[in-house]
Amino acid sequence: MFENISGGELKLLNNRELEALCENIRGRVISSVLENGGHLSSNLGVVELTVALHYVFDFPKDKIIFDVGHQCYAHKMLSGRMDKFSTLRKKGGLAGFPKRSESEYDSYNTGHAGTSISAALGMAKARDLAGADYNVIAVIGDGSFNNGLVYEAFNSLKQLGARILIILNDNGMSISPTVGSMHEYLEVLKNDVEERYHKNRRAGIFERFGLEYDGVYDGNDVVAMIAELKRVKEKLKSGSVIMHVMTKKGKGFGPGEDDPEATHGISDSGSANEVVEYSQVLGKKLAGLAKKDARVVAVTAAMTGSLGLSDFFREFPARSVDVGICEEHAAVFCAAMAAQGFKPYYAVYSTFLQRSFDEIILDICSQNLPVTLCIDRAGISGADGETHQGVFDLSYLSLIPNMAIAVPKDTNELEAMLDFSLGYNGPLAIRYPRACSHNFGGGGKIELGKWEIMRRGDGKIAMLACGERAIARAIAAADDAERKCGVCPAVINARFVKPLDSAVLNSLSEESIITIEDNALIGGFGSLIAEYYSESKKQIKVFAYRDKFIEHGGVNELMDENGMNVADILSYIENRNETRQASCRKIWFTQQGGRRDRKGYSKGERNDPPGLL
Repeated sequence: MFENISGGELKLLNNRELEALCENIRGRVISSVLENGGHLSSNLGVVELTVALHYVFDFPKDKIIFDVGHQCYAHKMLSGRMDKFSTLRKKGGLAGFPKRSESEYDSYNTGHAGTSISAALGMAKARDLAGADYNVIAVIGDGSFNNGLVYEAFNSLKQLGARILIILNDNGMSISPTVGSMHEYLEVLKNDVEERYHKNRRAGIFERFGLEYDGVYDGNDVVAMIAELKRVKEKLKSGSVIMHVMTKKGKGFGPGEDDPEATHGISDSGSANEVVEYSQVLGKKLAGLAKKDARVVAVTAAMTGSLGLSDFFREFPARSVDVGICEEHAAVFCAAMAAQGFKPYYAVYSTFLQRSFDEIILDICSQNLPVTLCIDRAGISGADGETHQGVFDLSYLSLIPNMAIAVPKDTNELEAMLDFSLGYNGPLAIRYPRACSHNFGGGGKIELGKWEIMRRGDGKIAMLACGERAIARAIAAADDAERKCGVCPAVINARFVKPLDSAVLNSLSEESIITIEDNALIGGFGSLIAEYYSESKKQIKVFAYRDKFIEHGGVNELMDENGMNVADILSYIENRNETRQASCRKIWFTQQGGRRDRKGYSKGERNDPPGLL
């Protein structure tokens, strides 16, 4: 009945059919996310709210912007994509976030917190300048309300005079439970009748910014939400409105309602073989360091559980700080703690760390402060797509003076690097992917800028790889090269991207150097190696990600497709070997005076020159 239902058909449904539609959507969300992975509990909580919005407003003429965007699944189903929803987050299928190139109903790409209100104001201003007539709606969670960008947008609202509707979706959570003074203020609005109905009170924070506050409403009652949205839609004609809506994260799914943080993000059903996550090792190791050193402090920006810090926070509450979705604030906070003699560890996803770029440069590195950045989900992150791939951090961190960058080859080396970090008196970034699939062994003590020679080669080709995924591909390519063409490349664990190990680089006799990294090509590890050898005659081949935004899909298929295919590495080795053979034959033939035998072959053509391989 509900296959590919559109806005026009939706408006014809009666109350009972609307409720049935909500349950249908909820069931599809659960089945698809459990199969493909994705954001489960956040989407289950906004089903009724999204249906009501599509009932009252006229999309895509009206514009809707989902803050972060992870709660857009019902919106996708209600905008002609229900029959494709089983392809969610699969390569070539529906993206897990709003995507303008996917549908005209997705008016703005999102992926990070706090951007929706700025974007809504920009669209409303464009509408007014063009003399157009449509509504602009921002749907934002209470967790995002901690982000400073929200208040930068609020500060412009009166000045711009642009009419927008802000739906404050309040479920008491971001990924972790919401923290901070704004959360406390929203709790007052929810629970104080006098505050709620504006009886005999001074203007609250929203009115100060030029917003009419309207709430609080049950966002999980689709019929009631339709009635309230119709009323608020009329209010929009005279000014901007913020509508406060309460929803239950994980609604309709028992485990999601019981533990919405654990079911915020679900791995796909094929990920069960991942033995351990780097975040688990980080949390346990940091707790061990904290027991030995009272200076150790753990800082996160609203992602305590997914970064492996839940146990640390329980064991050391006084030395645990969750600043909410405020990555810039977190970086400055850590810098100031370090300036006072503490050892802060800022755990953060790679995709969110880039929001702190200015603060890393100015507050941390320009003061040469001992802040350790624990960068999770570095490299290809997979199914979350362009907004969440962690492929830029090596490039932008390596250009900052005083910053040291370490990349562990496995979880054992991560532990060793954390031991090293405790005694290191400067900015340090340690980056790693989500799951650890290898235990390479060895490694020894970590020293600043010192690499590990994992395999010694035959002097022809050296492969420099940084990080677990790159090293795994280097070893696989080396095995194939030895078996298929008799070449034995050296394999080096370049566990420090900055500083480089100049002793190893100066000692390499190989003519061909291959670099492999789980990072963007431009400005990454390979670029640093190419710069280092710029005045030498060495042939440098860089395997890294091309200059484009990488879409959603499986980690390995995306890596293979975007420049990290073992077969491509092997092909390059084979081509270099053939080129070298041809060059050696030419040199040997010339040295022999170009003599040919009776059959017309030179000795160099018929028999390989001595010592060629």
